[in-house]
Amino acid sequence: MARREESVDTELLAQMESGSGDRIRVPLPKRKVNEMFAIADQILGGRRVRSICEDGETRLSRIPGKMRRRQWVREGDLIVVQPWEFQDEKANVVMRYTKTQSLYLSRKGVLPEIVDLFGMSQDDEVSEVAEHDEIEAEPPVEEESPEEPEEPEPVAEDDEDDIDSFFG
Repeated sequence: MARREESVDTELLAQMESGSGDRIRVPLPKRKVNEMFAIADQILGGRRVRSICEDGETRLSRIPGKMRRRQWVREGDLIVVQPWEFQDEKANVVMRYTKTQSLYLSRKGVLPEIVDLFGMSQDDEVSEVAEHDEIEAEPPVEEESPEEPEEPEPVAEDDEDDIDSFFG
C-alpha cells in the first residue's frame, strides 16, 4: 500500500501570505539552542533519518518517540534539527513542516539556498525555461545583402485553378 502524497493547501497558504507584512506565521528554529533547518534526505528505519542541514553537513537524525507518534517524516520534508553537542554528526529532529508551511517559508525567503527545494527555486526555473522557449520560438532574422534585390514571388492569375489541381 503506497503512502498518500501530501498536497499544498492553497487556501491556507493564501491566508498565511495575506497576513500583516513582514510577520511570519510559522514557528522558526530557535537559534539560541542551536536548531537549524534541514531536509530529510533518506529514511533509514529504526526512527532514523539522514538529513542535509543548512550548514552543509549531512547528519544522522533521530526522531523522538513523542514526534514519531504524531507526525510522519518522509523523504524531502523540511524539518528542524538540533545537533548533538558531543557528536556533531548526529542530531535530533525537533519539528516537521507541512508542504504548505514549507512553501510559505520559501516564498518569504526565510530558507537558506541549500534547503530551499519548495517554492521559489522551482518557480524561477519554470520562468527561466519559459523565457528560453520564447526566445527560441521566434524565427531567426537573416540579414539581407544590399547587392541582391529581393525577387517577388510569381502570383497565379487564377487561384481557384491551383486549388482544384491539388484536390483533383
